[in-house]
This record gives sequence, C-alpha cells and structure tokens, in this order.
Amino acid sequence: RRLSAHICKELEQFVDFLDLRTNLLRKMEINVVEAEKRTGKNTVNMQETYTVYLIETRPAETVPEGGTPATPDTLWRRYSEFELLRTYLLVTYPYIVIPPLPEKRVSDAYLEGKVKNLYKFKFVWHKLSADNLDPDFVERRRGGLENFLLRVASHSVLSNDEIFFHFLTEGWRERVLETGFQDKADSRLKSLSAMFRVKNPDKRFTALKHYCDELNTVISQLLRVRARVADRLYGVYKVHGNYGRVFSEWSAIEKEMGDGLQSAGHHMDTYAASIDDILEEEEHYADQLKEYLFYTDAVRSVCRKHELIQYELEMAAQDLTHKKQQKEELATGTVRVFSLKGMTSKLFGQESQEQRESRLAALEQSIQEGEEAVKEKNTECQEFVRTAWEDIERFKEQKDKDLREALISYAIMQISMCKKGIQVWSNAKECFNKM
Repeated sequence: RRLSAHICKELEQFVDFLDLRTNLLRKMEINVVEAEKRTGKNTVNMQETYTVYLIETRPAETVPEGGTPATPDTLWRRYSEFELLRTYLLVTYPYIVIPPLPEKRVSDAYLEGKVKNLYKFKFVWHKLSADNLDPDFVERRRGGLENFLLRVASHSVLSNDEIFFHFLTEGWRERVLETGFQDKADSRLKSLSAMFRVKNPDKRFTALKHYCDELNTVISQLLRVRARVADRLYGVYKVHGNYGRVFSEWSAIEKEMGDGLQSAGHHMDTYAASIDDILEEEEHYADQLKEYLFYTDAVRSVCRKHELIQYELEMAAQDLTHKKQQKEELATGTVRVFSLKGMTSKLFGQESQEQRESRLAALEQSIQEGEEAVKEKNTECQEFVRTAWEDIERFKEQKDKDLREALISYAIMQISMCKKGIQVWSNAKECFNKM
C-alpha cells in the first residue's frame, strides 16, 4: 500500500512536470492589447482599409515587490493571418478540436444562430453599426482573437507547435508556407464523398455528430431567447426614459410637487441610461455562447477526418479482397463472376503456364503490399480514434465548465439588474411620498 501510494505520488509529480513543460501559458503571458485601422494595397494592387491587432507577449515570471516587469515583445497581425494559422492547425492536427475564431463580418455576428428576423433583434441593429471597422465590433473581435490565442496556448499539444510560437514572435508566414500544409489539406468534395460512401461508420463518431447537432440547436435557441429578452428589456428601459422626461416636464409646471417630480424623473433617467452598458455586458456573454456554437464545426471537422480515414481503410480492404479473389481464380482456373478476362480466355484460349505463374507472382506481391497498406491504415485509424477521443473528452469538460460559469455569471448579472430596478422604483416611491 505504501509502495502504491509512493508510485501514485511520483506519477502525479511527473504529470505536473509534463503539464508545466507543455502549457505555454505557464511560460508566457499573451495579450491582444489593441486594434488599429490601416490602409494599404492588397494582393491585386487595390487600395483597401483593414484592421491589425497588436499581440503582446512577455515571460510569465514573478516580479519581486518593487521590481519592474519585463518589457513585452509586440507585433501586429491581421485577421487573415489568424485564419491562416487556424487552417494550418486544422490540417496538421486533424484529431484535435481546434478553437474557433470570432466572426469576420458584422452581418454574421448578429444573426444569433440562423435567425435573420431583423425586427425581433432591432435592439442590436439600433445600437451597433454594420461596419466591419466599427469600433465596438473591432473591440469584441480583439477579445475573441485573444481568447483564441489563449485557448491554443493552453492546449497540451497545440502549445508546443513551432509555427504557433513563431506566430507569436517574428517571421512566421514563410515558415508556415514551407510546411506545405496546403497540399495536405483534404478537399471538401473528398470529405463529402467519404461521408456518404463509408460502409461501416464508427458508432461513437456518429453519436458525436448528433451531439454536435444537439449542442448547436440548444445554443442557437439560447441566443434567440436572449435576443428576444434583451429586445424587450431595451423597450422597458426606454419607457423609463419616457417617464423621466414626463416627470421632468411636469415638475416645471408644479410648485409644491416640483422637487419630488424632478427627483423621480432623475432616477428614471439614470435607470434608462444604464441599458447601453447592460446590453454591452450581455453581448459579452453572448460571445461566449457563440464560441461554442462555432466549436461545433470544429468537432464536426474531426468527425469528417475520421470518416475519410475509415473510407480509405475500407477501400484498401476491398482492393485486397479483390486481389485475393483474382489469385484464387487464377490458381483454380475458375471465374466466379462474368468478366472480360474470362470471355477473352474462352475466345482465344487459356494462357500458358509461364504466363499464369508470372501473373500469380505479381498478384502475390500486390497482395503483400495490399496487406501492408490495410495494416497501416488500420493502425492509423485506431491511433486517430484514440487521440481524437482523448481531445474530445477534454473539449467536453472544458465546454461544461465554461458554459456553467458563463450562465451563472449571466444569471447573477440579471439578478443585480433587477435589484437596481427595484431600488429605482423604491427611490421614486420615496419621492412621491414626500409630495
């Protein structure tokens, strides 16, 4: 018992050591501190306006009391460079659920899932511009890009990637293109073909796709309900603004009740003015939900890759079976199915013994190569399933933790907002009682 306890302790220390070595955030602080609008020429020599984001990194070391923290290293990156990095990670690590990027365009950001009814969500369009360079949208995207980098840096595998490290430092574009990852990317058509033609899909990955569909549906419903509630809330707050204006105008024509009406109007105006900050905070929680809405596509990407590997395994096994059947037919001289080869033999006579032996030898060699190919594909498939499932379990734990915290924080914010509303009416009531 003492020996097993000692071994467990040693294993825990070893795991902690590995975690310390692999988690980049333990060595480096990463922040996207600001965004800047720039103008320049694109690849087709056309003038364009775009946004760049300043990434700031510094060693994650404890600063002694009274000491000065290390000067951070900084560099600018465009959104398209973040996209290139994520595409590289998707191709290089197909068994990992790669963190999603925030929306690229405003029109996508405010559809709240797949709903496009602008009337229901007019509060969003009323407050926020549809310009991709709108400061509010750019700031939210800045936070989303920082979250993406932190997600990657906290992953035990992705954080060790050399290209990711160079993305955070200097000269990364040449290095990422040198990897040739673009040539390794599976075409969408190829993946779609594998999805429909695979004969024995893995039940676990089939269930995982259903899980993604359900998660997508639930989060979309949450976002739709939140948008409707926020729209109604916006109207309630603006009604209080109307109360404030009425009380203020009323106070001007009243002598005895003037002060009380003026005070009540002030409370109403203050309450109405707070809606902008509340909706901005709600958008922060909505972004956390949207991140997992986009995460469902990342999980589906893992499923598509598994289907492709499974399809290639089935094709290799089918080809091997066909070659073995050819060998058996050649050895026995019988043809099981109608074929051009069989008709030719009947019309022009059987081939010689030397020709048959030569074909048998070639088939034997081909069968050995086929068996090796099936073995390799089988090993690849098993390894993919093992590594992918480990990361999927990690993702599910992360998702449960993040969404629980986000929804609890949202509920606390709603409670605080309701308490403020009660306090406003209590203050207004006191003003009315003093009249």
